[in-house]
Amino acid sequence: MNKNETLQKDVQDAIKWEPSLKAAEIGVIVASGIVTLTGTVDSYTKKNRAESAAKNVVGVKAVVEEIKVNFEGQDKNSDQEIAANILSAFKWNWDVPNDCIKVKVESGWVTLEGEVGFNYQKEAAKKAVSELVGVKNVANNIIVTLDTQDDVEQKDIERALSLNWSVSNQDIVVHVVGNRVTLNGSVASLYQKDEAGRIALNAPGVWDVQNDIEVSYDRLRMN
Repeated sequence: MNKNETLQKDVQDAIKWEPSLKAAEIGVIVASGIVTLTGTVDSYTKKNRAESAAKNVVGVKAVVEEIKVNFEGQDKNSDQEIAANILSAFKWNWDVPNDCIKVKVESGWVTLEGEVGFNYQKEAAKKAVSELVGVKNVANNIIVTLDTQDDVEQKDIERALSLNWSVSNQDIVVHVVGNRVTLNGSVASLYQKDEAGRIALNAPGVWDVQNDIEVSYDRLRMN
């Protein structure tokens, strides 16, 4: 098999190992390391898990997600019910400052807006919404506005990366200017690239991360 065929099989196998997914629901197309996912599922959670499974596969450089969510055959929540469930989920989630976030629901498509102090709060809000019944898609437009003006220490981010098992042995270079971070280098999977970006963005004082890390099969051969 050529590289595309091998990568396609690896992604298909990864999806099969997801308990909530049926392999027949998801189509996988691969071209030059770019994976396109197609098909129809009955929840937004399944859509997210299929994307995550693909990103975790070594050699995947990018994921184009074209999976549709269809609730046919299920009891459908109205937009009003979805909005009420979102507000309730925010209320019981300590990581979500619910008084700072505005919610819009239209035909199951949710848009989140507002300002929070930390990136983990933004991510927690999206996760809380993604797991609710009736949600078809989430646009997370929340802005992170940190209160601190302290410059970020490059060594702190490098240490955080070194402590994470998935990226500790990867070739990642950190550049810091004020409160903005740029990541360069190469890793073996898209998951590792995203994880490095997440770690950097969660560092105290970071306002923005430019993730220029490349995904390369060569990293797999070296490790």
